[in-house]
Amino acid sequence: MIALIDYDSGNLRSAQRALLKVGADVRVVRGAEEIKDAAGVVLPGVGAFDDCVNAMRKQELLGAIRDFIRGGRPFLGICVGYQALFERSEEFNSCALGLGIFSGKVVRFPNQDGLKVPQIGWNQLDVVQPKCPIYAGIPSGSYVYFVHSYFPRPADPGIVATTTSYGTDFASSVWRDNVFATQFHPEKSQETGLRLLKNFVALAR
Repeated sequence: MIALIDYDSGNLRSAQRALLKVGADVRVVRGAEEIKDAAGVVLPGVGAFDDCVNAMRKQELLGAIRDFIRGGRPFLGICVGYQALFERSEEFNSCALGLGIFSGKVVRFPNQDGLKVPQIGWNQLDVVQPKCPIYAGIPSGSYVYFVHSYFPRPADPGIVATTTSYGTDFASSVWRDNVFATQFHPEKSQETGLRLLKNFVALAR
């Protein structure tokens, strides 16, 4: 069973539909007890960093997520669910602390003439860790769908799985052991996104 965490995130249903499409047994969960027996966990996200972290705190999910990750089972964070894995964010003078799974902070795209922020639309991946299991069968240059103004800046460059260029090169996904996270939305990225989710679900079986 794949536990899909519901903290009133805007893209929950599209993530659920995409996981079902690739053959996952998906359960939408809101509490800590509900993820204990999951084979894998997906943390989706749309919105602000603080809203995400504070909602999970109220639902007593922060500790449960850390425990799940320490247990070695596959975990996937998407968009704000990716950002929440880091220590903190610069978004809107954020004061909430992230999960701290990865060292580093979330920063805004640089102010540049002609650069539209947020980035909304399709952009390419440069796969820098081809052995990352969720990118099996996904070549560099593949297009995926983004909606964001902020992105994590990992303290450890060794966890970066893909980069993308938008005014600057940024870590569009990361990987360490059983933890995977993408700034883009696999559930909105058509065949490439479905392939990534299928690869993730296979790890949880």
